[in-house]
Amino acid sequence: MRWQRTVTMVEAHAEGEVGRVVTGGVIDVPGKTIADKLRHINEVDDSLRRFLVFEPRGAAAMSTLLVFPPTRPDADIGFLILQGDKAHAMSGSNSICLTTVLLETGMLPMTEPETIVRIDTASGLVTARAKCRDGKCERVTLTMNPSFAHELDVVVDVEGLGKVKVDIAYGGIFYALIDATQLGLEIRPDMAKRLVEAGTAVHRAINAKLDIRHPELEAIRGISYTMFTGRNAAGELKGATILPPGRIDRSPCGTGNSARLAVAAARGEARLGESFTARSIIDSTFEVTYAADTTVAGRPAIVPTIAGRGWIHGIHQVGWDPSDPYPHGYSVADTWGDAFDLLN
Repeated sequence: MRWQRTVTMVEAHAEGEVGRVVTGGVIDVPGKTIADKLRHINEVDDSLRRFLVFEPRGAAAMSTLLVFPPTRPDADIGFLILQGDKAHAMSGSNSICLTTVLLETGMLPMTEPETIVRIDTASGLVTARAKCRDGKCERVTLTMNPSFAHELDVVVDVEGLGKVKVDIAYGGIFYALIDATQLGLEIRPDMAKRLVEAGTAVHRAINAKLDIRHPELEAIRGISYTMFTGRNAAGELKGATILPPGRIDRSPCGTGNSARLAVAAARGEARLGESFTARSIIDSTFEVTYAADTTVAGRPAIVPTIAGRGWIHGIHQVGWDPSDPYPHGYSVADTWGDAFDLLN
């Protein structure tokens, strides 16, 4: 065996969503800030993402996390999220995976009963408070990026669906939030394929018609995902985030529920200090709290917190033999989905 490149990862999941944390084999990505590194991967050299994310070394239903020394003095660690379409600025579930791996492997020191990890992301500082006992990271509460409703009740013409009403909101990345009932859909595992097809169609329509940009962060523009929203019989929040090229987030989704809470606050449907249980398509849960009011570029915004659990479940090492014809991997629509037009 001869490997020209070797990468080691610790695998974890946060309430069902897998995040593989790169712990060896990647030293750095060019860029002075995490936002610069994000742009480098998405606009200059995407080979590392493709190597790690696509088959045969990766799979559709997971993210791979690059870890860096912080680029700002008030942070302990920096990271980027690599997914099937591109590198992303922020993810709540992956921040929980990251914190769990850093503390349980000793990459950062664990202090019981609570350890604070300040995370440098391309969308700003995120603070993780980890409840720790007997060497285990039992629960992580994230103070998320300032989140805001960008535009409410936007009607888009969607091929095959007609007119669809969405809310555009920011929770660390941009989302189009869709009430699932308007399309006759329910957020259930057996409806996953239909949800993906509809969410992908809405994503395409928004890309074609709307220019969405963060008012202060130049690296953040365009919607990253669509998210179907609803409630279960108990009145709890239910959601399904659709990730290009065609899968559903297994977790309740931290950035998605931050965006959703910002919309609820803008409509007067959530009050300062109020908490909600948010459930995923597999019924895993996050606790979502309206923690504070703030502003972003003069517009009303909120600070959400997201709380959930992570578990380490494996250690994975991948490599590339120089005779292997697939150094950048491949993706096939049977498992990856067919929205390849939404890839970076």
